[in-house]
Amino acid sequence: MVQKRLTGVARKLRNDMTDAERRLWSHLRASQLDGARFIRQLPIGDFVVDFACRSARIAVELDGGQHADSPTDDARTQIIEAHGYRVIRFWNNDVLQNTDGVLTAIVEELNLARNAT
Repeated sequence: MVQKRLTGVARKLRNDMTDAERRLWSHLRASQLDGARFIRQLPIGDFVVDFACRSARIAVELDGGQHADSPTDDARTQIIEAHGYRVIRFWNNDVLQNTDGVLTAIVEELNLARNAT
């Protein structure tokens, strides 16, 4: 039943995106970034990740200041990685002020994932 509950949560999160999520999504949607198909708010295990590329098994998480040095985020990352995803995290501030740098980092992760197969 966890998956069914998380589907509703994911739907709500898609409708209530932060400014940073909107900015990043405008570059990830419709396979715009290096041809990779990303989706928003994907349930993985007991969590909903902000963005994910299923084919590359990459989960992208955006964090606000409340996440600084959070042991909860470390545990969350371990669980998501146990489901086969590589988690990459960015501060909301970075997305809003250095979008190109964030996109470059995501493309580097995509290339690593592609070269690993």
